[in-house]
Amino acid sequence: MSSMKPPHLASLTGLEPAEAARRQAAQGPNLLPGSTPKPILAIAFNVLTEPMFLMLLVAGGLYLALGDRAEAAFLLASVFVIIGITLVQERKTQRALESLRELSAPRALVIRAGQEIRIPGREVVCGDLLVLHEGDRVAADAMLRDGNLDVDESLLTGESAPVTKSPGEAGGQLFASTVITRGVGVAEVSAIATATAVGRIGQALASTAEPISRLQQASRQLVRNLAIAGLLLAIAYSLLSWLWDGHTFIESVLSGVALTMAILPEEIPVILAVFLALGAWRISKHKVLTRRVPAVETLGAISVLAVDKTGTLTQNRMQVAELRLTDDSCHDENAAELPEPFHELVEFAMLATPADPFDPMEKAISHFGLHWLTGTEHVHAQWSPEMEYGLSPDILAMTRVFRGEARAQHLLATKGAPEAVTDLCHLPAAEAAAIHDRVEAMAARGLRVLGVARGEWQGSTWPQHQHDFTFRFLGLVGFIDPPRPEVPAAIAECRSAGVRIIMLTGDHPVTARAIARQVGLSDRAEVITGPEIDALDDDALRLRLQRVDLCARLKPEQKLRLVQLLREGGEVVAMTGDGVNDAPALKAADVGVAMGERGTDVAREAAALVLLDDSFASIVSAIRQGRRIYDNITKATRFVFAVHVPIIALALVPALLHWPVLLMPVHIVLLELLIDPACSIVFEAEPAADDIMRRPPRAAWESPFAAANLRYAVTQGLGFAGILLSGYGLLLGRGLDAAQGRSAVFIALVLGLFLLTLANRDLSRPALARIPAKNPWLSRMFGGVTLLLGIAVGAPFFRQVMGLAVPGVFMLLATAGMLVAAVVWLELLRRSTRGSLREAAAH
Repeated sequence: MSSMKPPHLASLTGLEPAEAARRQAAQGPNLLPGSTPKPILAIAFNVLTEPMFLMLLVAGGLYLALGDRAEAAFLLASVFVIIGITLVQERKTQRALESLRELSAPRALVIRAGQEIRIPGREVVCGDLLVLHEGDRVAADAMLRDGNLDVDESLLTGESAPVTKSPGEAGGQLFASTVITRGVGVAEVSAIATATAVGRIGQALASTAEPISRLQQASRQLVRNLAIAGLLLAIAYSLLSWLWDGHTFIESVLSGVALTMAILPEEIPVILAVFLALGAWRISKHKVLTRRVPAVETLGAISVLAVDKTGTLTQNRMQVAELRLTDDSCHDENAAELPEPFHELVEFAMLATPADPFDPMEKAISHFGLHWLTGTEHVHAQWSPEMEYGLSPDILAMTRVFRGEARAQHLLATKGAPEAVTDLCHLPAAEAAAIHDRVEAMAARGLRVLGVARGEWQGSTWPQHQHDFTFRFLGLVGFIDPPRPEVPAAIAECRSAGVRIIMLTGDHPVTARAIARQVGLSDRAEVITGPEIDALDDDALRLRLQRVDLCARLKPEQKLRLVQLLREGGEVVAMTGDGVNDAPALKAADVGVAMGERGTDVAREAAALVLLDDSFASIVSAIRQGRRIYDNITKATRFVFAVHVPIIALALVPALLHWPVLLMPVHIVLLELLIDPACSIVFEAEPAADDIMRRPPRAAWESPFAAANLRYAVTQGLGFAGILLSGYGLLLGRGLDAAQGRSAVFIALVLGLFLLTLANRDLSRPALARIPAKNPWLSRMFGGVTLLLGIAVGAPFFRQVMGLAVPGVFMLLATAGMLVAAVVWLELLRRSTRGSLREAAAH
C-alpha cells in the first residue's frame, strides 16, 4: 500500500492552466542543453570523405583532364544529388531520434487548478506544484512544502546515501534530476532548465548518445575490408589495362575508378542506420518507445521474456471481488446488493483508507464503499484521523485513529496483510489457522487479500506500537486485478514463436499460479519463491529454471540474479520492470522494458524500451516488429551483394577480353542512385513474413553478413552477370557497335535491379509470384526505374554522355531475352537450393 497523501494536498490548487501557459511562453521549455542536429556542412563533409564519393571526385577530375566536360559535369552533379539524398535520410533519422528522446523525457505529476495531471517534464514552469512519489526523478529545482522525503542526490554530490528532506527553507531544497527513494511530498518549483543546479554544472540528461550497434560495427568493418580489397584490385586492373591492353594511362585509371565504385557496397551502413531508426519509429506506433535504437536489432533474437504480473499481464486496476466475514459468510462481485452484516467490514476498510488514495487497492476500497454505502451512516467523509500508524517491516498493517463520541475515546481502523492483522487481534491459534486457510483459498483464485479489524482506545498518550491496542477481527477483503483481454492470444503467439515466458513477481505463489492459469502462461504448476532462490547456488538454480516458469515473492536483487543466470545460459532475455530497484536487472537484460504508465523515471532511464500502455501485447508486437526489421535488413543485404556482382563483372571482364568498355563511371553512378532508394525505402517497407511468429528466435550471434546469405547473393549475381556478358558478346558478334550493345545490356541491367528486388523479397516463392505486392514502394520504384531509363536513353544529352544508342527492335528483343533468362536462372537457383532456403529465409 502507498504511503499516506500529504495532509494539505487536498487544499492545494496550484497554477491555473492559462497562467502556466503564460509562464512557459515567458520562461521557455524545461529542457537541459541537449544534442543539436548535425550541421549541413558536417553532413556534406562526411559524405565527401566516403570512399565512394572520393572515387566520384577523382573520376570527374579525370574526365575534365580528358576534356570530356559533359561526363565530368554529370559525375560532379551526381555528388550533389547524393548529398541531397543523404541529407534527407540524415534529417529523417534525426527527427525520429529527437521524437523518441522527447517522448522518453521524464514526466511530472503536477497540481493545476486543483487537479493532479501528468505532463511532460519540459512543460513544468516555475511555481508549479510537483507531487512526488518514491522512484520519481525530480523535474526541476523545487522547495518541499508538504511531506517527508528521502532523496538520492548522488548525481550532484557523489554520496550514495539518501538525504532526508523536510518542509522549510533549511532542509526542503530539492534539485532537478535527483531521485526520490522514499516518501510522498508536494514541492513548489523554483527553477527550471539551465537555471537548475544540474543545469549550471552542464549536465545534459535529456540527451543520450546512441551507441553503435553490433550490426553497424560489423557492416563498417565489412565495407572497410572490401574498400581495401577493391582499391588493390583496381590498381592491379588499371596497370593491366595500361601495360597489357594498350589503353592510355588516364583511361586505365578511369577504368580502375569504375571498378572500385562497383566493388564498394557503401549502401550497407545506410541500410542499418535507416532501418534501425525507422524501425524504432514504427515500433513506437505499437505503443513501445525505443530509448536506445540498437535494441531494435536484438528484439528478433529474444528467447526468454521475463515479465512482471501486475499491469503487464493484468490491467493494474484493482477491484473488490469478494468479502468474507469471520463466520465464513461470503459476498462476491456478482451480488445484486450488499447485505447488512458486511457493512461494518466495508465501513472500517474505508476508514483505514485515505480519503483520496493512490494505491490501487485503496482506490478499489473507496470506490466499492462509496458505491454500496453512500446514503448510510457507515460513510464518514468528514472524519479526519488524529493519528496514524503506517506500514513497517515489522508490522505489515496500518492503523488510523479517529476521535470517538465520548471524551478521550478513540476509534481504530486497521487493514493490512491478513497474518499481520490476525496477529494484532491476538486471535487463538485455531481461529488464526482458519483465517489463514480462507486466505489461501482466496489467493488460489487469483485474489489479493487484506484483513480488516476495528478497535477502541481510551487515553491521552499515544502508544508507541500498534500492538499496544486491542482489536477485533472483522473479515477479509479480496481484490482482483483482471487479466488484460489481449494477453492469452499474445502469450500463445509467443509460444508459437519459440519465446519462453517467465513470470517474475513479488506476489504470493498461489496468486501467481492462478493468474498464469487464467492467461495460459504455463502448464507447469511449479513455483519457485525468493527464499528458495536464496537457498540455491547458481548451478542448482540454473537447473531449476529449466523446469520452472513462475517465480514469486521476489526481491529486486533476485530478479537481477535470475536475468544474469538466464543470459549466462545462452538465452537472449527481455525483462519488464517499473521500480527504482528494478533498474539493475533492466540494465543487465539484453532488452530492458520499463513501464510507461506506472513505471518510475529511474526504470525508464535504465531500460532500452518503454511500454507506453504497460501492455504485454505491446511487447509481443515489438518482438514481431524486431523480427521484421532484421528480416528486411537481411533481404536488403542480400540484394546489395547480388547487384554488385554483375556491376563488378561488367566493369572488369570486357577489358580482360579486349571488348569495348561496357560500364563507365557515369553508368555506375546512375545505378547507385537506384540501389540506395531500393535498399533504404523498398526493403525497409517490406511487410512481415506470414510465418514470422511461427519460427524460433534467431541466435544472437547471427548476422545478415553470414556466409550462407552472402553466398546465395553472390551466386545470384554471378548467374545474372554471366547472362549479361553472354548477351553482350553475342550482340558484338552479330556486328552491333559498342553503343548499341552497351544500350541493350545497360537496359537489361537496370531492369534487372528491379528483378533482383523481387527475387530477394521472399526466397520461398518465385520472384514474380507476389505481384501485385503489399509493399506500396515497389510500384513507385518500378516507375522511377522506367523514368530514369527513358531519360538516359531518350534525352540526347544523357544518351551521349553515357555512350548509349536509341534501341531498335532487335536490341529490345535481346534485352527481353536476357531478362527472361535471368528470371529462369533465379528460379532454377531458388529451386536447386530449396533445402537451404528455409534456413536462409528464417535467418
